[in-house]
Amino acid sequence: MGTDIHGFLECRTNYRTLDAEDMTGWHGAVDLDLLYSGRDYDAFGCLFGVRNLAGFRPLAAERGLPGDVSEEARRRYEGWGRDAHDATWIGWDELSRVDGDELAEQVDERVHMFTRVASGDWVLTGKGFWDHADRPEGDEWIQDGRLFRVVRTSRRDAVPEGGEWAPVWATMRALADVHGDEHVRLVVWFDN
Repeated sequence: MGTDIHGFLECRTNYRTLDAEDMTGWHGAVDLDLLYSGRDYDAFGCLFGVRNLAGFRPLAAERGLPGDVSEEARRRYEGWGRDAHDATWIGWDELSRVDGDELAEQVDERVHMFTRVASGDWVLTGKGFWDHADRPEGDEWIQDGRLFRVVRTSRRDAVPEGGEWAPVWATMRALADVHGDEHVRLVVWFDN
């Protein structure tokens, strides 16, 4: 059974707002399902500590729903009932400062598999479980015409700049341009 992510991009408006109450409340801006429909465990682990097979220090694990979560996100989350788990959140101000070159704290639990393409380069084609407890980081071997390597993954590898998360980051950046970095966040939860 796989793990899926759900959530909302939220913002606190400070643009053309005269009502102080509107300034302090969070509003559901965009349902995450409209921007991201993937199931990328490396990203889930790197960002939120869920299915963290690559061994990252998660950026925002186990924070729970924010106490001031938007009504839209709260309703959607509660609609999942007991199936929802690992609710957490992260602000754009945190995400915009992430060092993409930061490496995971340990080697990936999965051995990375590469296949040679016509140019002669090795291209990552999969990750799988293999007993590599006796193999050090960087160790590699060829078997059945494929290259296998024990690696420590970077944040950029887990969440590539132009990858599946790009629409989420672009939308958060656009909201932050209008409302300020500290007024934009991503609230998420998972289900199996």
